[in-house]
Amino acid sequence: MGVGKVLNDVKPYLAMILLQVGFAGMYIVAVASLKRGMSHFVLVVYRNLVATAVMAPFALWFERSIRPKMTLTVFIKIMGLALLEPVLDQNLYYMGANLTSAGFASALVNVLPSVTFVMALILRMEKVRLRSVHSQAKIVGTVLTVAGAVLMILYHGPVVPFPWSKAQHHGGAAGQAAAGSGFLTGTICVIVACVAWSGFFVLQSNTLRSYPAELSLTALICLMGSLMSGAVALVAERRNTQAWVIGFDTRLFTAVYAGIVCSGVAYYVQGLVSRQRGPVFVTAFNPLCMIVTSVMGSIILKEEITLGSVIGAVIIVFGLYALIWGKSKDQENQVADVSASGGSKGGAAAGELPVTLGQLPNGNGKHELGNTRGHVFDVETPATNNGHY
Repeated sequence: MGVGKVLNDVKPYLAMILLQVGFAGMYIVAVASLKRGMSHFVLVVYRNLVATAVMAPFALWFERSIRPKMTLTVFIKIMGLALLEPVLDQNLYYMGANLTSAGFASALVNVLPSVTFVMALILRMEKVRLRSVHSQAKIVGTVLTVAGAVLMILYHGPVVPFPWSKAQHHGGAAGQAAAGSGFLTGTICVIVACVAWSGFFVLQSNTLRSYPAELSLTALICLMGSLMSGAVALVAERRNTQAWVIGFDTRLFTAVYAGIVCSGVAYYVQGLVSRQRGPVFVTAFNPLCMIVTSVMGSIILKEEITLGSVIGAVIIVFGLYALIWGKSKDQENQVADVSASGGSKGGAAAGELPVTLGQLPNGNGKHELGNTRGHVFDVETPATNNGHY
């Protein structure tokens, strides 16, 4: 009895640790394939085709009786979602990771919650009370993540030595100087990818008000993303038809791995864990992916980690946790307010965007999240008719 309880308590931690290792593996194999000449345009197409093949059967079966009717407005929104996430976000992220490093990109992408928070403020989907400690935590967290990102961009410093990588650091400074312009371009690509991803979350929450079928929406986004990114790839690689040939090699493995692990398995595992522990628990493990990616990148890809990247990443993590803490307290207060008022104000209380990576409402008093990179969360919320974000 005692052993069974311990195992049940350990399962969520083990699941999230393994999932973050899976995400880190995706970043590593993707960058490895890109550095070997694979086109990021083609990678995005194949990845979303695999994700569509994985998600479509589940959507067709589990939502066969609840899937709403498709309208022109919903279809246009799905096109917008496909443009923001598979086309813009994934292409720019892969391009940025290829020009910088897997470790740097995975660290910089932790500014995403802050970008989403700022975008929500601009669109008046998020409220800030300056006298509230929780709102102050969100503001401080946003400032810290931005400061950490700026530090990572502007200051490199000496290379941090690791026992397994001492032999590869002798030419680090010269290599960084030669790749300065590429590094800046890659950094801009990752930042713009975060902005596109945040816009995806905002539009996604709006779309689910009129199309509350998460699996079907995810499958449709992957499908439309495959078609749209395919059109982009045909134009970008029109003079290089060999870019589409992948064979049974690392390129095929990358596309299948990213599509299944980061869009299929992750959707189920994160949703399952979030039902038990909530989105804050899931989000708290995100920095682990950054650490694992940096270590694996230095071993497998021979990437160098500079002091500026380490300091900046630490500041970003502190900012991330401050922002998550402030948002989690807001959610606790919202639940308490709804309980006290009998749920009559649930729609107003649930009107804010989450800081977690892609929380979506499913119309049954829950928030689920799904996107084509694999971040999926599900958490109980006040039961309302319009309880979105």
